[in-house]
Amino acid sequence: MSAPLHAHPWLSDQGDGTYRNPVLHADYSDPDVIRVGDTYWMTASSFTATPGLPILRSHDLVNWELVNHALRQVPHASYAAVRPGCGVWAPSIRHHAGQFWIFFPMPDEGLYVTTATDPLGAWSEPWLLQAAKGWIDPCPYWDADGSAWLFHAFANSRSGKRDRLHVRPMSPDARRLLGEGVEIVHAPQHPYLEGPKVHFRDGWYYVMAPGGGVPTGWQVAYRSRSLTGPYDEKIVLETGSTAINGPHQGAFVDTPAGDWWFIHFQDVGAFGRIVHLQPVVWPNGEAWPQVGVDYDGNGVGEPVAGAKNSLLVAGAPRFAPATSDAFDAPTLGLQWQWQGNHQAAWAELTARPGWLRLVAQPPHPDKLDLTPHLLLQKFPARTFTVTTVIDLVTPAPGAPAVLAGLVVVGGATSACLAVRSAPDGRRLVCRLAETNVLDWPVMGGPIHLRVAVSADGSCVFSYAGEKAIFAELPSVFVAREGGWMGAKVGLFASGAAGYADFDYFNVSAPTA
Repeated sequence: MSAPLHAHPWLSDQGDGTYRNPVLHADYSDPDVIRVGDTYWMTASSFTATPGLPILRSHDLVNWELVNHALRQVPHASYAAVRPGCGVWAPSIRHHAGQFWIFFPMPDEGLYVTTATDPLGAWSEPWLLQAAKGWIDPCPYWDADGSAWLFHAFANSRSGKRDRLHVRPMSPDARRLLGEGVEIVHAPQHPYLEGPKVHFRDGWYYVMAPGGGVPTGWQVAYRSRSLTGPYDEKIVLETGSTAINGPHQGAFVDTPAGDWWFIHFQDVGAFGRIVHLQPVVWPNGEAWPQVGVDYDGNGVGEPVAGAKNSLLVAGAPRFAPATSDAFDAPTLGLQWQWQGNHQAAWAELTARPGWLRLVAQPPHPDKLDLTPHLLLQKFPARTFTVTTVIDLVTPAPGAPAVLAGLVVVGGATSACLAVRSAPDGRRLVCRLAETNVLDWPVMGGPIHLRVAVSADGSCVFSYAGEKAIFAELPSVFVAREGGWMGAKVGLFASGAAGYADFDYFNVSAPTA
């Protein structure tokens, strides 16, 4: 019964050797990227979602494939519940001594490390490098003399400190810190300075860090001949005359040919922190990078809407991380994440071949969006439509009811179009922000559910019976960002017992 899967609603590669920004129109917050040989590897913040720490792969910095997750569960028992704004913040990915390393902060717990020889395989259980409240955004650096160092920032909400960058000596195996180190930057002129990323080039140590806050900030470069400073500073990227706000927090990375690029995010509210790509040049005789284009001639770059990229091959396949899912594999697609630490038994893909079975779990007593068993994925474009088919069995007399269907989580609230199946019959339920706006009886058999998302975050639900002639509901839900994340869309099944089956999850560009 599965419908054919549609093409991705957003592609950056234009097919002619150029790309348009964003290269990822999805909420890959705080991206960090490295190159190993001719392959680029990215990870990003994942907060309370599991599996966490996504691993993306590319050969051209434009076409990205989601290939793994480094973290199966958030490493603390409290994340069996949904804790908005907590969990895994901005990570750093590095390749050193034949291993891939990811350092990540949990601002309430401390700084953690996980490693892998093969980024496509299993990553190690994360270990706690340092218990510390409010230490964030760790970035390791192994120097040429064999010493190892850890750079990090501070979250004012937990530590009472901000606008500061610190470096501490570390054991080369990243199992312990070896001393207090030094504060290398205190910059109140760059509010909320954070996210340090460390590079060495032509005799200079560079610490690249975002300042000014997420929605409105800029990118600062620091440089010194000594790793522990003193450091000079220069703003190298700002919004300027463009519409790309807050262009900062990301990764500088080179190509095998010696070109440089900067990958960063832009905060676009309900659609999350989407990923942009900026060209970087190092002018002759100048030790500061020029990022983007200096449109105003003031020495500070501004982000580009797109550019030529010599790594792109005209006419080659174009792709983005998967969205649609036919549920014909034995495991969930990598695009899916649970709201909190999860259990394998929540989802089954072999009980009914070609269908996803969600085993009903007890709902949160007050709010659907605080339910950990929501199975969600990121908004994949500025406008898109999601369609699914649900088949929900009527429980036997005396059995508990099941509520299951399509859900959008946006900000500190949610909306769903679902089917409630109880011994006394089935009802179609539309719930916006915990208020039922629709509660109609429906016949048995599969039901089509759909949500269309507009550029302003408006979500319009519709439903159809067997003939798939959709009826649009009049109520509109406006998704918002929340807990440092953009909105998400997905599926759920809530109840004391029972299950719901879903035939497919199709994500497409809106039809004309």
